Amino acid sequence: MRRDEFLKTLLAAAAASALPLSAQAAGNVKMMIPANPGGGWDTTGRALGKALQDAGLASSVTYENKGGAAGAIGLSQFVNASKGDPNALMVMGAVMLGGIITGKPPVTLSQATPIARLTSEYNVFVLPAASPLKTMKDVIEQLKKDPASVKWGGGSRGSTEHIAAAMLAREAGVDAAKINYVPFRGGGEATAAILGGNVTVGGSGYSEFQQYIESGKMRPIAVTSPTRLKGLDIPTLKELGYNVEIGNWRGVYAAPGISPAQQKALTDMITSVFRNKSWLESLEKNGWTPALMTGKAFHDFVDQEFAMLRAVMVKSGMI
Repeated sequence: MRRDEFLKTLLAAAAASALPLSAQAAGNVKMMIPANPGGGWDTTGRALGKALQDAGLASSVTYENKGGAAGAIGLSQFVNASKGDPNALMVMGAVMLGGIITGKPPVTLSQATPIARLTSEYNVFVLPAASPLKTMKDVIEQLKKDPASVKWGGGSRGSTEHIAAAMLAREAGVDAAKINYVPFRGGGEATAAILGGNVTVGGSGYSEFQQYIESGKMRPIAVTSPTRLKGLDIPTLKELGYNVEIGNWRGVYAAPGISPAQQKALTDMITSVFRNKSWLESLEKNGWTPALMTGKAFHDFVDQEFAMLRAVMVKSGMI
């Protein structure tokens, strides 16, 4: 079943059946968003919080944005300040893993408690509308002439768009260590830099750029997916002749030191959100693919992602 058909089925079921939710309300949920406002983690965290309240799973949700170092600053604060708190949650994802590999922060993700993977998404590369470059071919030609002249804008060092840019450079025969990557602490900052022409090419999930692409302020030139995104005329890097495919995903962790029973209650709560109309509408609106994974499967998935990303970074000359 295609993603859009799957979401419509879930939305219909949520609207028609009002399924009873087994997870108990967690009171005041404290949501750590380890990025500045306006990006994918921020949008995900706030959509999740709204769904928790709409479903009666949380009486209230408070949010704290703490951007920087691919989420490592927020992670450090979360680990140190939330020990044993069964109502504390933190949004995270592939970007955080890449940042941990490159930045080697003193606090690691293994100190927090895995709950669930939520969504998956591929990266789109865009040009500002006024750019003299028109296609990814133009970008690559410029990159070959002078790597430093092409400023790649996106998330923190080690983000999936940073890794994709390094992989693309390597595929084009350019030393990946020479790419001029400009990291930003949040999607809002990156978007402003792209719109202002302060970077040559930007990368992020399609949902973050959608309104600017639709309004003509950004020109999409490639996507990191194996096939074109449904309904969008954006070529894949593979069809352009570059063997680059990398996906982004987002998930949620709980505080260190909670009990197995508390971990299960939070896992049940997040699982129940996937039957909530508000969350399903957020998936549809933002073009997110539902990718629920919990328990040992999610724990093992994160370990495998660490290994995969590290291998790609080494191969691309990033570390």
